[in-house]
Amino acid sequence: MGVTKTDIYSDEQNKLAEICKAIGHPARVAILQQLLSTDCCICRDFTDEIPLSQPTVSKHLKALKEVGLISGTIEGTSVSYCINAARWREVQTMINQMFNTFKGGGSGCC
Repeated sequence: MGVTKTDIYSDEQNKLAEICKAIGHPARVAILQQLLSTDCCICRDFTDEIPLSQPTVSKHLKALKEVGLISGTIEGTSVSYCINAARWREVQTMINQMFNTFKGGGSGCC
C-alpha cells in the first residue's frame, strides 16, 4: 500500500495488516508450524520439510522476521530461527481482540 493510503488507517490496523500479509503465504504458515513444533530450527532444515529452494525459504524467513514473529541467531555458518514468544503473544492478543468484537449469533447476515 502506498504511504498516502495507509495514512487513513490507524496504527493498529496497519500493524495487523502487515502481520497478516506476512502470514498470508502457505510456505510461511508451514514454516511457523514447523517452528511451533520444535524449539528452534536451522535454516537448511526447512528445505527438508518444505519443498522449496533454499533462497525461497530464506525469503520467507526474512518476511516473518521483519514483522517480528520469528527471531534468528547466527553461529558460524548456520542460522537458527525460533518463534519470538513475546511478539507471538502480542499478535495473538491483537487477533483475539478483533475476533472477540464479533457480536453476530444469527445464522445469516443479510
